[in-house]
Amino acid sequence: MPRRPTRLSFVAALCAATLSLAACNTGGLHPLKDGPYAPSGVGRAGDSVDGLLVGHRLMEAGEYELALKSYYRAAGEQGVTVDTLSAIGSANLKLGRLGQAESILRRATDMDETFVPAWNNLGVVLMERGNYGEAERVFRIAFALDSGQSADIRDNLRLALAKIENPAYIDENESDFALVRRGTGDYLLLAR
Repeated sequence: MPRRPTRLSFVAALCAATLSLAACNTGGLHPLKDGPYAPSGVGRAGDSVDGLLVGHRLMEAGEYELALKSYYRAAGEQGVTVDTLSAIGSANLKLGRLGQAESILRRATDMDETFVPAWNNLGVVLMERGNYGEAERVFRIAFALDSGQSADIRDNLRLALAKIENPAYIDENESDFALVRRGTGDYLLLAR
């Protein structure tokens, strides 16, 4: 009586036939040939987009966690600069990580004492933490460095002064401090 093939031997034979046909295919399993399979690895020949620019766009879109990752990537590619530190600090502020934001923004102001966005954003962190006196001093520094040209910094300073005079002072836009960043030579709002 002839022996009937079992299900397991049938599956094994089918797999062996499929693999042998795929190996014969010119595009098949070979990673260097064009074929129906996805390439293995990512080509690094193209130019990558600036991580700071991507992060700024993500901040504008409200994607703060992704922006933070993009800023970290920019710091890895460009080095730790006042721009990257200020951006990382601002993203941490928007994520509610006030301690981290304050620490990083202080490093940015230590690195470049004339970088207006870092001073302003540090002032915003200090206001959020209820440290109105130091926030007022920091906003004055930002205002002086900016020569009083930014209405956002002026509004932040005005609110800090009002909070010092009357800690119970409530403004309709109190939580809408203006974060600023350095773009192409001008200051732009991150969030309002």
